[in-house]
Amino acid sequence: MKKSKHILVTGGAGFIGSHLVERLLNDGESVVVIDDFSTGSLDNFRTVKKNPRLKIVRAKISKCKELPQLAAEAEYIFHLAATVGVDLVVKSALHVLESSFHETEILLKAAAKKSTPLLLTSTSEVYGKSAKPEFSEDDDLLIGPPGHSRWSYASAKLTDEFLALAYAREKNLPVTIARLFNTVGPRQTGRYGMVLPRFIAAAKKNEPLKVFGDGKQSRCFGFVHDVVEALVRLQNCEKARGEIFNIGGTEEVSMLELARLVVKTLGSKSRIELIPYDQAYAPGFDDMRRRKPLVAKLERFVKFRPRTTLREIIKVTAETI
Repeated sequence: MKKSKHILVTGGAGFIGSHLVERLLNDGESVVVIDDFSTGSLDNFRTVKKNPRLKIVRAKISKCKELPQLAAEAEYIFHLAATVGVDLVVKSALHVLESSFHETEILLKAAAKKSTPLLLTSTSEVYGKSAKPEFSEDDDLLIGPPGHSRWSYASAKLTDEFLALAYAREKNLPVTIARLFNTVGPRQTGRYGMVLPRFIAAAKKNEPLKVFGDGKQSRCFGFVHDVVEALVRLQNCEKARGEIFNIGGTEEVSMLELARLVVKTLGSKSRIELIPYDQAYAPGFDDMRRRKPLVAKLERFVKFRPRTTLREIIKVTAETI
């Protein structure tokens, strides 16, 4: 009897990964998670941990003895394992650089042996310091200087992209790349500097909301359920193989406006404080002034674009913090 295939998810115990795992299980799939739990949590699996179609392997990709077999027997692979949060990136640049490239290379080699389709999650950080009002997948990239550890994550993820596309060209590995723009929602923690859960947690306690810099830097936030929907559709789209896609909301908001919206939406009595970057991070910290994705390519390939409003995202996320 032929053994039914599973879906392999690296970093499946993390914020986005656990929502993806939950979605796949609800779709009737069998899922294997590889996660070292450095930032992920078993608590993220509380609604599905008893599901017989879920297998959890606690290990780094590079230390997982079962990886060759798990990759060979997988229907496809979602690679979400990565360092998360600006705080962690700034403080642990060496870890970011070493773990990203090394772990991704090992996974790609394993996937290439049986040409197992792989979706690599990248980041909007790769657009670097570009001043464009909106980012397209074909844009040139402008990374900051190596003396600022802020850009180590962007460089690491960009190297992962180059590596994955090289495997696609030279090893015929079916690869899809998704650049995620500030994904937010339930289960996200503010522990590593994530701005929305940090704002919500403070607002619920009527404590000051600390906005770094002048607060005029803007972002677009994508609801995690929308992001998961896009990831699943991309992995099921053969025409998307070898392509790069932006995934994120398009409702642009400054950090100062976001803080005010959180306070208003939650009926909080919190005040808002501006904190200079040199007090929040190491000296010389760089930040992008704007980060808005063009998502026309995503919509064209898979007939979907994230549409959940920021106010709705705040309400749903606040229920779990």
